[in-house]
Amino acid sequence: MADRPRVLVFAGSARSGSLNRKLARAAAAALERHGLEVTLADLRDYPMPIYDGDLEASAGMPETARAFKNLVRAHDALAIASPEYNGSFAALLKNAIDWASRPEPGEPHLAAFQRKKALIMAASPSQYGGQRGLRHLRELLGMMRVEVLPGQLALGAAGEAFDSQGSLARPEDRAAMDRLAEDLAHALKAGTVAAA
Repeated sequence: MADRPRVLVFAGSARSGSLNRKLARAAAAALERHGLEVTLADLRDYPMPIYDGDLEASAGMPETARAFKNLVRAHDALAIASPEYNGSFAALLKNAIDWASRPEPGEPHLAAFQRKKALIMAASPSQYGGQRGLRHLRELLGMMRVEVLPGQLALGAAGEAFDSQGSLARPEDRAAMDRLAEDLAHALKAGTVAAA
């Protein structure tokens, strides 16, 4: 791990007005304030077909999927802002993770995700803030050997949570984001994530 741990921040939505893209930007700013090196990525820049084993067998991994996988591999941690669709996380996010998880010749299983740490968050117009989707995302990442911070941010009533510049408007949301950023910085420096 480098002197300044590297965090890949992205949202599981490509919609231009996405609340979760705003949340990802807010997270990137908070993580930078805590001394972490941040890359803010946009899944719109990595269009991938729906994962299909026959496609992979015939044509290999798409270049956009390989580029995203290499981005994941190059960072020490992930910070994911995940929209909730029908009580779970978005297909766009799952598809990106599915492609990035695929081993290439000579690689161990889940090579890009092993020993990674993660901060997860969601923004939703509902009062629950995407908590159900975060539960599923936590389970998926844990199965993939990613250490997920026990804390998370479920930003409810998110349509009113950002100011005109896209920053978090409510003091309690800013404080919660700051705590998570601090927790991830400590976890990366210590090399471990505390149990929930």
